[in-house]
Amino acid sequence: MRWILALSFLMLTACGFKPSNVVAIHNISTPFQVTSSDPYSSLADNLERALTASGASLANSGEPAISIAIISEESKNGPLALNQFAEVTEYVTSYKVTYSLTNEAGQTLIDKQIVEFRREYTYDADSSEGSPAQLALLKREMQTEMIRSILRRTNVVLQSQSQ
Repeated sequence: MRWILALSFLMLTACGFKPSNVVAIHNISTPFQVTSSDPYSSLADNLERALTASGASLANSGEPAISIAIISEESKNGPLALNQFAEVTEYVTSYKVTYSLTNEAGQTLIDKQIVEFRREYTYDADSSEGSPAQLALLKREMQTEMIRSILRRTNVVLQSQSQ
């Protein structure tokens, strides 16, 4: 049984498989620090996890680090379409993050970059039990995509700085 598991693992690694939610941070030996204006920000926590998964290290307190600062984070929901009875049938949800990136010397590499994602979803009044779950799933997906976007942009800027 173990050899089947080992063989399947080797086949996955040989074909170049890697989890789709991991953005590789290449050739960056400087540790990272993530700060947020909200001390309970799940985005900051998940961004730290994604950095670790990408192969980057996190800085210890007081250690010089590349800093990703989450300046603001905003999530909104609103109606998009109404039916003939003036009931909302479609909603739009948006997720907007403003962040900046500084290197270990304190130089600004990305100054107050705004990234925003919007998703539309339908609402069926006859089966409302799915709508809160659908909205929660959309918000998780948008946060995951936000993290990928921030890491991709960070990687591009840091790679251009090292050349």
